[in-house]
Amino acid sequence: MRLTSKTGVLMAVLTSAVALAACGTSSGASGAAQATTRAVVLASSAPPSSQPAVRRPAQPSRHPQKRQRTPGAVSAVHSGHVVGHGTPASCTSQAVVRAVAAGGVITFSCGPRPVTIAMKATAKVRNTSSRVVLDGGGKVTLSGGGVRRILYLDTCDPAQGWTTSHCQDQSTPVLTVRNMTFANGNSAGQLFDGGGGGAIFDRGGQLKVTGSHFTGNRCDASGPDLGGAAIRALSQYQNRPVSITGSTFTGGVCSNGGALSSIGVSWVIQGSTFTGNRAIGRGANPAPAGTPGGGSGGAIYTDGNSYTVTIDRTVITGNRATEGGGAVFFVSNDRTGTLRIEHSRFRGNPNAGFHTAGYPGVFFLGRGTPVVIASTLS
Repeated sequence: MRLTSKTGVLMAVLTSAVALAACGTSSGASGAAQATTRAVVLASSAPPSSQPAVRRPAQPSRHPQKRQRTPGAVSAVHSGHVVGHGTPASCTSQAVVRAVAAGGVITFSCGPRPVTIAMKATAKVRNTSSRVVLDGGGKVTLSGGGVRRILYLDTCDPAQGWTTSHCQDQSTPVLTVRNMTFANGNSAGQLFDGGGGGAIFDRGGQLKVTGSHFTGNRCDASGPDLGGAAIRALSQYQNRPVSITGSTFTGGVCSNGGALSSIGVSWVIQGSTFTGNRAIGRGANPAPAGTPGGGSGGAIYTDGNSYTVTIDRTVITGNRATEGGGAVFFVSNDRTGTLRIEHSRFRGNPNAGFHTAGYPGVFFLGRGTPVVIASTLS
């Protein structure tokens, strides 16, 4: 039975969901979030999902802008690594992969015109790096060619260097992406630590994205808690928010979160645009028998315990979900999480399954109700 907006059904289901959350353990946000979300979206019980679990500990407590070079980019040119020698041909996938592995500030010298670099391999951040900055100067596109993830950071991946005994909560690497375009990334089949993140997968450290564009990215088409066609984020240091500023997300497709997805991660999204992204899974979370799971958060899918999402001066339009939250899906398992929407516009974000009454395109379970300031939801 799908979630409906009828008061009697909603109150009964919410009571059940709260009881389930109170009985939870600290064995990880994914399991708790699955139990709570299914209690909300389906009145019947279901067997556990077969989707590989994300390996993570309990969660820690706690007007669109023009495309332009951001402050600090000029000084960046004089330090770090430069990809290319002034011509498009010199800007290669191999050079990008090497620069990202070396860390530091990375800029591009590919000639005066915009250039697309076809990635032959995923660029992976080494966990020994204190910071990695990718600055495309507004002229560089990294393309996954529809077959591979583009950029990867995982502090809990031994292959990238094990640097601490608490990989799920370490301050570095700090990954900053600015003035870049990420096109046609695809992480389908890449299920280590839960999968997702067709363009960028980031577990650990801190992630910041400014003045960048994401288009046509993909991740797996099914899975109850898998998502983020453009960006998947997990285990950010001390639950500091992922920062998204002045960026656009278009045409992303994934099981959940056609643009962004996270578990137990806070976000601050400012001056950005989300258009034409889709969550295409079926069965919500966890998947009942006979369904693969997923389908929530046409643009943004967030789940976990104590986290916050702030959406400010942002337009979310024309996204869709086969289950809940055509624009935004937000579930805080312990009901401490908050959603704040300021000076933003949500329009035409249909969901075939369910949404929260009075908030078109949004499904919300958290503390109180979403805070909406000087915004329109239709």
